[in-house]
Amino acid sequence: MKQAKLEYLVGIFVMLGLAAIFYLTVKLGAGSLLGGDSYELEARFTNVSGLNVGSTVVVAGVTVGRVERIHVDPKDYSAIAKIRVDSGLKLPTDSMASIKTTGLIGDKYILLAPGADETVLEPGNLITMTESSVDIESLIGKMAFGGVEEASEKPAAPAPALDPVP
Repeated sequence: MKQAKLEYLVGIFVMLGLAAIFYLTVKLGAGSLLGGDSYELEARFTNVSGLNVGSTVVVAGVTVGRVERIHVDPKDYSAIAKIRVDSGLKLPTDSMASIKTTGLIGDKYILLAPGADETVLEPGNLITMTESSVDIESLIGKMAFGGVEEASEKPAAPAPALDPVP
């Protein structure tokens, strides 16, 4: 009888451990399955290269949400990122969303910079002031092969004179 009771208690302990691991995985991973209230906003970008579903949304260095979905608007071919932020965060309507990189070649995330407007964004609203992702590859290419700015700063060479045909 003692053996069966011991096995029963070990089984319960293992099940509780697995439940705790599952809870922490969901909470620390994509995260909003078991936790707090949130609401959805949209942000329109010209380029979201490197930003992924599940990327973090940050205000003042604090994670306040996640990227839920990224799709292309067929009207103007811009990228729309749907983000989910904590319901306690009330962003002014003139807030700005920027795509930033952790470190030199790290993951991309969305940085929200709150504005100073009196009215706040409602769930489902569009953040109109955005700053798109910096494309590292194109910057390296410009540095290696000469940039557009460098070419525009040089004066144009005069056209060669044509010799009259005899």
